[in-house]
Amino acid sequence: MDMILTKITHSIDSNKRDSYIYAVTLMGLFTFLFLGVEYFFVNVLSHIVSEDQTVLAQNYALGVSAAGFVLYALFEHFCKDRLKEVCFIFIALLSVLCMAFIYMGTTYTAVFFAGLVLFLLLGLTGSAAFYTSMCRMKTEQYLARTVGISYALGILLQFVNNNLIRSELAEMIVLFVFLLILIALLLKWDYCKEDKVQTNLSLSDEEGNDVNGKIVGILLILLVLLMTCIFSTLDNAVTLVHSSGEMDIGQWPRILLAFSGLVAGFVFDFKNRKYMGIIMYCVMVLSTICIAVLRFSGSFLVGLIVFYLSTGFFSVFFTCGFMEISRYMKVPKLWAGMGRAVNNMTAAVIANPVLLLLSSDCDLVTIVLILVLFVAVSIVAVMYTFQKKIFLEELIATVTEEINDEEKLRNFSELFSFTERESEVFDRLVDTEDNNQEIAESLFVSRRTLERHISAIYEKTGVKSRIGLLNLYNK
Repeated sequence: MDMILTKITHSIDSNKRDSYIYAVTLMGLFTFLFLGVEYFFVNVLSHIVSEDQTVLAQNYALGVSAAGFVLYALFEHFCKDRLKEVCFIFIALLSVLCMAFIYMGTTYTAVFFAGLVLFLLLGLTGSAAFYTSMCRMKTEQYLARTVGISYALGILLQFVNNNLIRSELAEMIVLFVFLLILIALLLKWDYCKEDKVQTNLSLSDEEGNDVNGKIVGILLILLVLLMTCIFSTLDNAVTLVHSSGEMDIGQWPRILLAFSGLVAGFVFDFKNRKYMGIIMYCVMVLSTICIAVLRFSGSFLVGLIVFYLSTGFFSVFFTCGFMEISRYMKVPKLWAGMGRAVNNMTAAVIANPVLLLLSSDCDLVTIVLILVLFVAVSIVAVMYTFQKKIFLEELIATVTEEINDEEKLRNFSELFSFTERESEVFDRLVDTEDNNQEIAESLFVSRRTLERHISAIYEKTGVKSRIGLLNLYNK
């Protein structure tokens, strides 16, 4: 019997592991592709037009990519089954055609419009990657670390690509090959049919849950938008010093960027992402101080280190934040990739004004604006945290109203990201009066192993006793 249970558990763990690997691969490939195409596009343009025109074109491209992220929901709605496959094959072919136009670099107009089309397609593909990854993982357990690992993978792939590939033709070929791999992986899995996420989506059917879910989403959009203003300002402050020739940044700091994204994933997942918002707020405070330090001729090296560390944390934060709430939205396809859309659009809109402000001598204006942004972020962060707590409490109430006990247990387990074994332990805790030893014997595990599972359940639900767990379940 023990051998049979071990095999079943191993099979479950293996399936979950494969799902996480799949998600890491999808999001990692997209991160590499987006950064690689952006580098390729800017590099070609820099040979044709001035630096100002290149930056402007880059901003337009980022804005168009944001539109691609949002349009994915419409794409998924109208393109079904075989038509979807045909559309993605068309996207692959059109993408390579755009890359070819960019590579040839005959005129600014040709390169510019080819870039806009390419970034629109990349945005759509990226949203598909985030949505598919969210569905493939099925629960939110290890969500942040999955995002963090994928981000680190994408950054490291770009680092290797930039250091090994020296010609633009070879770079174009590499990018196209990776794009084909990404699209093939998206088509391999049957795109998260509605029944695969129906359990969680049904939780938002109640009118109150739907309204509060939208409020949470809007507040998160506003929070990411304001944070992007701060982090983009820090990015531009570092860029100005680099472009002045005072210090050559090179490619090696990207290792620090990959490391920060990896660390962020594991730190954010502490206690089931309970402290993710607080940690991100502290990183933002540090970044805000760093902008002031750089503004008043502080240590560029310190600013560079803070910039790369904070950027990794921020990227994991907004990606994870929207993927987390998308599962409970009525249109998850729209919300899964919204973090990247908001970040790209905001960065594109504010890039030129921020550069002009930092290049001027208006120190007082700069500091005042930074302080205003900081206060705004603080207010919105508190509102978002409070509203998200209300939203989750209402989801718990919705779960507990289910008539079917089995359905109720499954919904509750998914809401708190229980593992298969934790769900079994939880069922025994709330449905029987057995003591720990009796529960351990019924599940064929040691008492110490059972106590570890119980501690994990208490940590995820935020209660400290079996009675508290029972009250929460029957609330």
